[in-house]
Amino acid sequence: MNRIETLFQNKTQNILSVYCTAGYPLLDSTVPVMMSLQQNGADMIELGMPYSDPLADGPVIQVSSAKAIENGMTINKLFTDLNNFRKEIHLPVILMGYMNPALQYGFEKFCAKAAEAGIDGLILPDLPMYEFETEYGEIINRYGLKFIFLVTPETSDERVKMFDRLSAGFLYAVSSSSTTGNEKSLEQQMGYFKKLQDMKLNNPVLIGFGIKNSETFNAACRYANGAIIGTAYIKAIEQNGSINTITKQFIDGIVGK
Repeated sequence: MNRIETLFQNKTQNILSVYCTAGYPLLDSTVPVMMSLQQNGADMIELGMPYSDPLADGPVIQVSSAKAIENGMTINKLFTDLNNFRKEIHLPVILMGYMNPALQYGFEKFCAKAAEAGIDGLILPDLPMYEFETEYGEIINRYGLKFIFLVTPETSDERVKMFDRLSAGFLYAVSSSSTTGNEKSLEQQMGYFKKLQDMKLNNPVLIGFGIKNSETFNAACRYANGAIIGTAYIKAIEQNGSINTITKQFIDGIVGK
């Protein structure tokens, strides 16, 4: 059974998934940051692949992506870093990025290397549903990777159901049609979250974008299986200091320890 499936089977509520950017804050930070997240209570890791034009990301993650590229992070370097990471890291790990770098690398080769490394799933926000169904989905499935679609408050009920049918692992409910790190109140979207909850979807749902503290995390968890935090964590680790200490303080502040 895939690690994502195992997670949701064993824990149905208050799941904390944390986003980090590969190669940030330092080129060789990737696995140490992931280790720190595992040691301090994260349930799942969303590992961002740096890209020069990250359309779905807000300023903080864009800066982290640019810094990682400046540090020397590439797809080749990422897969080198992930070689044998499963000896230490047991959490589900999802690669989040954009189609252009994967296509330049060679899409099937990319999926093969991800699966070989021990990656569990992919989030590629700019992969259209039609192209997933007609071309890329078969390749992704062939290598045993779960593919997670994003839905927004503007996604019609019909398309939500279609994304739910095609998604594997979970459905990523974007809290607004903005970028990551947006400042819109989560309370403004409670009707949207309740609608998703009432649809009795096949996949678990995690809420992302705008989750930054215990209040927003707990609010999201009232309507979904958990939440994804990215920008707030990137802000935390950009500070000087021990990654492990910063990560512990950050996660304790989210889950209320």
